[in-house]
Amino acid sequence: MTKHTILGDKVHIYQRENSGKWQCATYLNGKNHRTSTKESSLALAKDFAEDWYLGLRGQAKRGELHNEKTFKHAAQKFLDEYAVILADERNPRWIKDHEGRIRLHLNPFFGKLPLSQVTSGAVQDYRAHRISGSKPPSRSTLHTEIVSIRQIMKTAQRQGWIAYLPDFSAPYKTSGKVVHRAWFSEQEYKQLYEATRKNKNKPKNARHKWFAEQLHDKILFMANTGIRPDEANSLEYRDVEIVEDDATGETILVIQVRGKRGMGYCKSTTGAVRPFQRLIERNQPEPTDRLFPSDHKKQFNRILEELGLKFDRQGNRRTLYSLRHSYISFRLLEGADIYQIAKNCRTSVEMIEKHYAIHLKNHLDAAAINVRKKRR
Repeated sequence: MTKHTILGDKVHIYQRENSGKWQCATYLNGKNHRTSTKESSLALAKDFAEDWYLGLRGQAKRGELHNEKTFKHAAQKFLDEYAVILADERNPRWIKDHEGRIRLHLNPFFGKLPLSQVTSGAVQDYRAHRISGSKPPSRSTLHTEIVSIRQIMKTAQRQGWIAYLPDFSAPYKTSGKVVHRAWFSEQEYKQLYEATRKNKNKPKNARHKWFAEQLHDKILFMANTGIRPDEANSLEYRDVEIVEDDATGETILVIQVRGKRGMGYCKSTTGAVRPFQRLIERNQPEPTDRLFPSDHKKQFNRILEELGLKFDRQGNRRTLYSLRHSYISFRLLEGADIYQIAKNCRTSVEMIEKHYAIHLKNHLDAAAINVRKKRR
């Protein structure tokens, strides 16, 4: 390791092996401080180190250096506030997701940094670090991690630990490609539920029969309600009621859904009623029992693989979530009001137009497109 000192041995400048950048360090107010100069030139590194040391000494004289909080401290403060204030508005899983992101990714990278060093450049370094890893995250996953960083830094600003927020926007940002969500066409959906019906009618044993019957009813239930997989897994029998709908005169389900946006209501199509009745007949449940105590992911994926339906034509991977996408698409193809669909699925019209309606041919009005001016 190559070392140099400046300012009467108060600041040490060193270069680690296999690194082209110079680092600097000093001992001030009973604590070691170090940072990267981000310079390859020794002369420029010395200039940076001198400015850095004088800045630290000024902070020490003003009483700011000793009290500076770290990112880890601000992250814990954010979690404490968030869990209490939003306990009744957010699903507990949403809070757990923030905790997981902070514990697994944010604290290992930012945790020991003083808040003043969590700059726009540091956030961009984090993006590069995550993308260059062995398992790069998806675009949406990385976005949620940046959201967590922003929330933590907002907490620090409210506490007076930092004066202003850094810029969190991604440089070199381009318009993201809009792709539709993987779904099942009506023909593919029919192929799927016929396969699960056949699977339950020819079970290997009694235990396999129960799982096969549950999966078949879960597919029909989700495709006729549009609820999310995590919402379906949380449903209890007391959350579902069979009613005669006054508007249509049909027998449907009214469901109290507890999901990532709190509690909401959902009205099913008639196709969800019989699967729900079979669940009651099969399980003889208590009101607090869950409809689907198992998630059936492996069983569902095996059937998709056997049918060649795991991926759609665009290469999008189908999951149980695709049943929700199929429900929305089916309703739009039937001419349902997009605002009512958004309310029933606890989402926004914008999300439906962006990810669902964009690929439905019936959503385009040929009469409005093929307009011709009259010739004189």
